[in-house]
Amino acid sequence: MSRRTWDLAWAVESRAADALLLKVNQVGTLLEAADACRAARSAGWSVTVSARSGETEDDWLADLAVGWSADHIKVGSITQSERLAKYNRMLEIEAETGLELREWGDGGMRG
Repeated sequence: MSRRTWDLAWAVESRAADALLLKVNQVGTLLEAADACRAARSAGWSVTVSARSGETEDDWLADLAVGWSADHIKVGSITQSERLAKYNRMLEIEAETGLELREWGDGGMRG
C-alpha cells in the first residue's frame, strides 16, 4: 500500500487489497501511520509493520509493532545487527509482558 491516505481509502473501497505493509518512516508522521493502521484494521486487513533499509540498532519499531497489535513485523534476516536488535527487543517484550509473540497466527501479536 502506498503512503498516501487516499490510496488506502481507494483500496479499501474497491477491495483491491487485504493487507497493509506499513513503512512507518515513509508515511509522514506517527499519527498518519496510526491512522493508516486503524483504517486497515477497520477494513479487516492484516497489518505488517516494516523497517526500512539502512536502519540503525534502535529497536523502537518492535515496541510500535506490539503496541499497535500488528500481525507481523518485517525487519529482515538476523545476520545484521540492526535487524537482530529488533528481534531481541521482541523477545524482551515477550519476557516482560508474558505475551507469546511468536504465536502470531490470526490473532496478531496480541498474546
